[in-house]
Amino acid sequence: MESSEHRLPEHPPRGTRPGRPERQAPGGRAARRGSRTASAAPLGARAALRLSFARRAVLAVLLAGCAALSAGCAVRVPPTPRITITPASGTTAAPPEAGLVVRAEGGRLTSVLAFAGRDPVPGAFDSSHTVWRSSWTLRPGTQYVVDAVAIGAEGVTSQAAGGFRTLRPRREVAVASVAPYDGETVGIGMPIIVTFTRPVEDRAAVERALEVRGPAEGAWHWPGPAQVVYRPRRMWPANTKVRFTAHLAGVRAGPATYGVADRSVAFTVGRAMVSTVDTRAHQMAVRQDGVVAQRMPISAGMATTREYTTSSGTHLTMDKGNPVRMVSPGRHEGDPGYYDKLIGYAVRISNSGEYVHAMDNTWAQGRTNVSHGCVNVRPDQARWFYDHALRGDPVVVTGTSRRLEWNNGWGYWQLSWPRWLAGSALRGDGQAEPSSGTGPGRATVTSSPPSERGRTSSVP
Repeated sequence: MESSEHRLPEHPPRGTRPGRPERQAPGGRAARRGSRTASAAPLGARAALRLSFARRAVLAVLLAGCAALSAGCAVRVPPTPRITITPASGTTAAPPEAGLVVRAEGGRLTSVLAFAGRDPVPGAFDSSHTVWRSSWTLRPGTQYVVDAVAIGAEGVTSQAAGGFRTLRPRREVAVASVAPYDGETVGIGMPIIVTFTRPVEDRAAVERALEVRGPAEGAWHWPGPAQVVYRPRRMWPANTKVRFTAHLAGVRAGPATYGVADRSVAFTVGRAMVSTVDTRAHQMAVRQDGVVAQRMPISAGMATTREYTTSSGTHLTMDKGNPVRMVSPGRHEGDPGYYDKLIGYAVRISNSGEYVHAMDNTWAQGRTNVSHGCVNVRPDQARWFYDHALRGDPVVVTGTSRRLEWNNGWGYWQLSWPRWLAGSALRGDGQAEPSSGTGPGRATVTSSPPSERGRTSSVP
C-alpha cells in the first residue's frame, strides 16, 4: 500500500493569488516591481539627508539661543558707593576749624553718626544727601569716631568708619563771663555781653560761632578786642525766651589760638517796664506793659559841672544794692564837696556813677535838681522801684545838656542801627566805635559780680 504524506498547503508568495500562476513576461509587472524595489535605496538616503539637515538647523538654533541666554543671564555686580571721611582716619592733629565732612560718590548718604568722646556731633546733609558737614568747629585735643552708610542707585549699600584726633592748641581762649546769667529774667533792653579770657584777633571767626535764638533781629558789636555785645534791632518783645550759645570750641581766634569750650546761657525777657525821667519837670513815670504803675517826683543832677549833670539818653538798669556806698569821685576827705555815704535802694543806670536811689529830701523832689548826678526819689518809691527793677529795664532821661555815651555802662541803645552794625566783624568794618569817654573827674564804675556789689564810687 502506498503511503501518503500529509502536507500543509504552501502559501503563495506575497503579492500572488493562490491557484493562479504568476505571469512572467518581459517588461511585465514583475519587472516593474523589481525596478521599484531597486529605487527604494536612493529615496531612503535622501530622507536621511533631509533629516540630518533639519537636525543640524535645530541644533544651530538651540546653540544660538543658548549663547544668547548665556549672555543675558551673566552676573553683573553693581558699583558700590564710595564714602570719604575728612579728616582721614588715623589723623592725630586734625585742624579743628575745618570741621568734619563726609562725602559719598556714586550714591547717597543715609546715615552719619559722629561722636567727640561720648558727645554726639551735630551736623546736616546737603540737599542731595551726598555731603554731610558738622554744624560747628571741632573740639581741640579730642578723639572723634565716625560711622557712615551710603546707598547706590541699584540699592547696593556701603559703610565706612574711622577715627581721628584734633590738635592740641598752644594758646587757648574761653568765655570769661556772660550777661545775663543763665536762668535770669531781664528787661526788654537787655544786651548779651560776652567777655573773653584774652583778646580776639580773628573776630569774624569768633562772631560766626556765636548763636542767638530769640524772637527779634539783632547783631553783634565789638566794643573792644576782648568783649562783644549783642543787641536786638528793637527792644525784645516782653515775656519771651532767648538762648545764647558760644560754639567756641575749635574756633581759631588767632595764630595757634583756639577756643576750647562752648558756653550756653538761656534767659527770659520779662514784662516791659520802661521809666521816663523828665529832669525839667522833675518827674519820673514808670510804665509796665504800657500802663503807668508809678509817678515819682525826682531831683536830678544840679548841673553846676559836667560831673554833676545827669546824662540824657536811654540808660539800662545794670545792678542794684541796698545799701550802696557812694564816695565823691576825685576828692579826698577834707576836700570841698567830699562825701562818703551809704545810700539805700540804689539801682545803677551807668558806669559813671548814676543811680536811681532813695533820698529823704522831699523838699527838692518835684521842684528842683540838687543831686550830684543821680536821680533821687522818696524812700518808699525808691524801694518800690528797687523791688520791681530787672537788669536791662530802660530808663530814658531827658532835659539835660549832657548826652549819655554809648559805651558808658550799657548805653548801647544810644547808637543807631547802622552805627551798631558798623561794629560787627561780619556786617560792618569790625572796628569799635570811638569812645567819647566818661568825662574828667567822673567816677568810672565797672559792672561787678554779686559778691562785690554794695561797694562802689558814685555820686548821690
